[in-house]
Amino acid sequence: MKRICIFLFFCLILSACQGQVVPSEEVNHGMEADTVERQPEGAKEEVGGTDPKEPEELEDPEDPEDLEVPKEQYVINKTNWLVEPVNETNDKVVLLTIDDAPEKYSVKMAETLKELNAGAIFFVNGHFLKTEEDREKLRAIYGMGFEIGNHTMTHPNMSQLSAEEQRKQIIELNDLIEEILGERPRFYRAPFGVNTEISNEVIEEESMTSMNWTYGYDWEKEYQEADSLADIMVNTSLLTNGANLLMHDRKWTSEALEEIVVGLREKEYKIVNPAFIKTNNRETTN
Repeated sequence: MKRICIFLFFCLILSACQGQVVPSEEVNHGMEADTVERQPEGAKEEVGGTDPKEPEELEDPEDPEDLEVPKEQYVINKTNWLVEPVNETNDKVVLLTIDDAPEKYSVKMAETLKELNAGAIFFVNGHFLKTEEDREKLRAIYGMGFEIGNHTMTHPNMSQLSAEEQRKQIIELNDLIEEILGERPRFYRAPFGVNTEISNEVIEEESMTSMNWTYGYDWEKEYQEADSLADIMVNTSLLTNGANLLMHDRKWTSEALEEIVVGLREKEYKIVNPAFIKTNNRETTN
């Protein structure tokens, strides 16, 4: 009887030992305690695989940072300055352009557009690039991924200049922008929309594309206020598919910019990324 009691006592001790919880660090060699439990049922370990990665973001044609363009999607119609698709599409699009950069408000306007994921061309005047502070503004705009265009050195009416002076207005600014950014502009916009035979020759030699606009209002007195400007830019009868919108480095335009972009999108217009526009120094690849 005594031997039976001793036997039962040892059985109870053995049973208690088997029920003891072993620290997970000892089982998994430092892994999280619930690693094995979180493995999906039926999952198998892949041999020779790579570490899992976060999914890459899809390229958005409206993102001004997407500068590595697989192919051009739009061209500028030289007769009416509309932005037209290379291939047939059902999208309604508009192009945003801002002249007289980078005077006072261009960096703020670029920041607003960046937050809204909307592209634009900033057309630059050389007389706003005299100081290092001015040039830093241009670098900031370019660094946010925006296209930089040529708007001449001093914003003259080109028809009133000699051939030599017209050439100087365009080429000197191209040289200056390249010196600052390391890249020459692809687009040219004539002051007051006055293109000449000489300026057309120069932009052809420089492998650029000229661009006027289809509408704009911010220089008119009645629209030098944010609310009225935003309203007319979005609700004008001139807003059509491919519209080329002209704006300027102005306080009221900067204040109206977000409302303009939101209003255009509410009307189902897509903001074109200028990097997707074919120019004279690029061949369309399909």
